[in-house]
Amino acid sequence: MSRRRKAIKKDFAPDPKFKSPLVTQFINNVVRRGKKRLCERLFYDAIDIIAERSGTPDAIGVFKKAVDNVKPVLEVKSRRIGGANYQVPIEVTPDRRVSLAIRWLISYSKDRSEKSMAEKLANEFMQAAKNEGGAIRKKIDTHKMAEANKAFAHFRW
Repeated sequence: MSRRRKAIKKDFAPDPKFKSPLVTQFINNVVRRGKKRLCERLFYDAIDIIAERSGTPDAIGVFKKAVDNVKPVLEVKSRRIGGANYQVPIEVTPDRRVSLAIRWLISYSKDRSEKSMAEKLANEFMQAAKNEGGAIRKKIDTHKMAEANKAFAHFRW
């Protein structure tokens, strides 16, 4: 058991354009070297690209669906018992689900081969909304790992 204090949960202020705390959380995770305005512009450009390509005015719905599709339910944590390390499957807490989904969407967007980051984000969002793409593969791999190690579930703490 940790001897430190519990971490204080920080609520995200809604973003100015879509009034969504999820968008603010996503933008905050993209930020590097304090360039928040640049990241906001990248995100809003990606949403505009989605609206243009899909022809629907509800492009933010595609983003939310992508995040919901990428959220993992199970993950494995390493646990040392009797000199052996076991990969113990555990359920993921709701806050961690969202943050993992956002992290995976960003990392697999960066690995794409399109020209601009806005295009990379837009394509990853559209693929994740259709249950395709790198972030969805990561979620499936995580679930497979947890399923393969369910024999060690009794070591859960």
